[in-house]
Amino acid sequence: MANKDASFLDEVKDVNPLKVKSKTIDSAPKKPKPIPRKLIEDEGKALLDSLSDEYVSPEIESDENNYFLRSGHSPDIIKRLKRGYWTVEGSIDLHGLVTEEAKECVVKFIQECKKKGIRCIRIIHGKGYGSINKEPVLKNKVRNWLSQKDEVIGFSEAPRHDGGSGVVIVLLKSNN
Repeated sequence: MANKDASFLDEVKDVNPLKVKSKTIDSAPKKPKPIPRKLIEDEGKALLDSLSDEYVSPEIESDENNYFLRSGHSPDIIKRLKRGYWTVEGSIDLHGLVTEEAKECVVKFIQECKKKGIRCIRIIHGKGYGSINKEPVLKNKVRNWLSQKDEVIGFSEAPRHDGGSGVVIVLLKSNN
């Protein structure tokens, strides 16, 4: 075997490699681009900080079917949300989370949906049965956070068979 290796090396000793520039042949592997982790972290914190827990939107209706519609949009949007016109493409459940965890989850969830082009989402905040005073803590907070997000066109309380007052159906702006 050593004899074959030696004869092969002897035969190719004067060969020079071809200098070919090809899009398919890459002589040196490219280094991956660095991930700007600090920038991503800072942007996430800025988004969280931009939502106030004390803010109360004057546009949120306070009847038995809470809803919100950003000004400049057709009232038909709320009717369609209540009737299930749009298919819910994403859902998040906030049960068991404290306010800050819930806020972070809502912000990240909306960002992900925006990236994926998802328009109609469901946010389950619960009815408050598990809270200390048996009062819904997250219900009003989630609705106020949503009304502060520019991506949100509107939202409506889910129909009774879909969770009723413990769930909100949200319509997001399209990426177009």
